[in-house]
Amino acid sequence: MSELFNVYCDESCHLEGDNIPVMVLGAVWCPQAISGKIARDIRAIQVKHGLKADFEIKWTKISLGKQAFYCEIVDYFFSHPDLHFRGLVVPDKSKLKHGEFAQDHNLFYYKMFFYVLRNILENGNCYHIYLDIKDTLGREKIDDLKKVLHNAHYDFDRKAIENIQHVRSYEMAQLQLTDLFIGALAYVHRGLNTNAGKLAVIDRIKQRSGKSLIYSTLPSERKFNVFVWEAS
Repeated sequence: MSELFNVYCDESCHLEGDNIPVMVLGAVWCPQAISGKIARDIRAIQVKHGLKADFEIKWTKISLGKQAFYCEIVDYFFSHPDLHFRGLVVPDKSKLKHGEFAQDHNLFYYKMFFYVLRNILENGNCYHIYLDIKDTLGREKIDDLKKVLHNAHYDFDRKAIENIQHVRSYEMAQLQLTDLFIGALAYVHRGLNTNAGKLAVIDRIKQRSGKSLIYSTLPSERKFNVFVWEAS
């Protein structure tokens, strides 16, 4: 029987000229029927730690003072059987040779998002996809992503994907989880180590996932899936 899922997508260090070698894309997904309950659970954890119910979970906000809160959020994700994450890491954007593949950086970005989504979408189910809006390209980004999905001959955009839309991250708790996990991947792959709070959260993710975050997991991994993309 068909089930409807919400997929919450986000990106980090994705711009071509940002002088950061790493690029990370990712998505958290869950059944739509329980998405409201998950958001309420997350708000309850925030209040428990003395934060406002509308506090926005963000990787950039992690500090030693909020370490316990963020670690409990990580524990909540790994304890919930219906929450899943997939992240894709491009370790070094400077090695990309777009000209050899008849593409620009924008098209490469959408191709990478296709690689994120293809391991999430399953035949027979339906999906609502939410993208964090970070710029003014709104409608164009959605149209381009649909085009890439269609050109890949998966037909996701017409049947399995019922809706793709932009939202603001503060509106959706699950999108904030995506921000947290892609932030952790970016931190690890950039070799950063100066924020003790962030290092503690990364250690908790490694402990709960059993993954190093450095290497790709098996493609079949459903709870915390990481794909480290390498240029050919």
